Amino acid sequence: MKKVLVLFDIKLYQSYTYDMKTAISIPDEIYKDAENVANQLGLARSQLYTEAIKEFCTKHNRENIAEQLNKIYSSSDTTDTPLLDAGLNSLREATKNDTW
Repeated sequence: MKKVLVLFDIKLYQSYTYDMKTAISIPDEIYKDAENVANQLGLARSQLYTEAIKEFCTKHNRENIAEQLNKIYSSSDTTDTPLLDAGLNSLREATKNDTW
């Protein structure tokens, strides 16, 4: 059995990027618009799509946070806030005879 030593340039077999690659289908018109915007901004197509997706995710993450905060603050259940309850009751007691 013969041993064969194969030399090759490792750079030829490495991807130019370690980023995730994906294929998507988009309507032709949106593709053309994206190409135009990328050219106007001097961006590579991948860079444009990355920025657009990042902006979209940031927007929706913010909405998710706002939604969660709204749910917390709109809750009428104050059983988790005994100090707040005590403070409110104390304030009510202190001002029960006040006329506003």
